[in-house]
Amino acid sequence: MRTNWKFWVWLVFGISSTLRIHAQQKNTDPEKVSDSALEKKDLIYRSVKHPAETDSLQVQQRKRYRRAAIYSAILPGAGQVYNKKYWKVPLVYAGLGISAYFYFTNKIIFQQTQYALDVIYNGSPPDSVAKVQPYLQPFVKTGDVNGLIDGRDEARKNQDYSVLFFFLFYGLNILDATVDAHLKDFDVGSDLSFKIMPVIIPGPTPATGIMVAFNVHKPRFEFRPMN
Repeated sequence: MRTNWKFWVWLVFGISSTLRIHAQQKNTDPEKVSDSALEKKDLIYRSVKHPAETDSLQVQQRKRYRRAAIYSAILPGAGQVYNKKYWKVPLVYAGLGISAYFYFTNKIIFQQTQYALDVIYNGSPPDSVAKVQPYLQPFVKTGDVNGLIDGRDEARKNQDYSVLFFFLFYGLNILDATVDAHLKDFDVGSDLSFKIMPVIIPGPTPATGIMVAFNVHKPRFEFRPMN
């Protein structure tokens, strides 16, 4: 019986030692890494962008911004077409067209008023008076020089304002195209860092209000599995 007992003890000890050594070799074998570990490495690798990749993306973005601005500077509305904001093109030309219309209209009024003043100052014959615009003839017949001067100065002032508004709309056209090109790279999803939302304020007499929320969490990596 004593011999059989020792035999079984040694047998159990040997089997357990063999299993333990085999398990250690299996865990330390570099060629037999589990699929889950490989997947985690792939996820981490995909979540970190290479610096050269980031620089290339920024260069492309800057080129897109410059193209939108240059296109709008060369031809108003072209930057909006480049940004695929076609509905803004009529607004651009409406602003520029109205400014140009008032410029030329006031230029004609200025010239007509100046001619009426010349008729009064030079004492021109009746045929010259007949060439004066009908709405200015009463001023010529009564010799109202001050009224004509006021009308001429008003036309000149409106002409200057028209030029100012024309260049203002022209500049806004370039600015709008550039801003639209920048906004294409902004995150407009639901998880924004700044939110404005309506709220109901509890109390004896509930009231409505607006809540402004700031999300100051740190940027998080987005893990995407490899295809």
